[in-house]
Amino acid sequence: MSDLEIRPTTVEDLPAVVAMLADDPLGTQRESPDDLTPYLAAFERLANDPHQLPVVAVRGDKVVGTLQLTIVPGLSRRGATRSIIEAVRVHADERGSGLGTQLIEWAVEESRHQGCSLVQLTSDATRTDAHRFYERLGFEASHVGFKKSL
Repeated sequence: MSDLEIRPTTVEDLPAVVAMLADDPLGTQRESPDDLTPYLAAFERLANDPHQLPVVAVRGDKVVGTLQLTIVPGLSRRGATRSIIEAVRVHADERGSGLGTQLIEWAVEESRHQGCSLVQLTSDATRTDAHRFYERLGFEASHVGFKKSL
């Protein structure tokens, strides 16, 4: 896997990133890879926020994975900074290759580098395979999450 590069996402990467976000049963319902307009606006907001680290994994010239790391300063836990890992996706051709592990390990190490004392993530309740994957990497299911659509 030495030919893998994890680097910041660029606007040119967006079609591949959005395609990966849409490439599962949940993503098919909520993503629209045929219209990149909302993703371009969102990417501009991310690019202008130093607490947001969207990255891609690239092998050769192909985007094969992605995630977003958010750094969150806070008052709780004695003023601890935490990170949140979101939107982890691995291209279908790469699933089972260890790429997901490399992405999460990168995010944990970058969180340390950013001074975080806690790394957290959420995973949809239906993604049981993902839950086992995160547990194998040392994450613990510790909270119940709630959402409200606006």
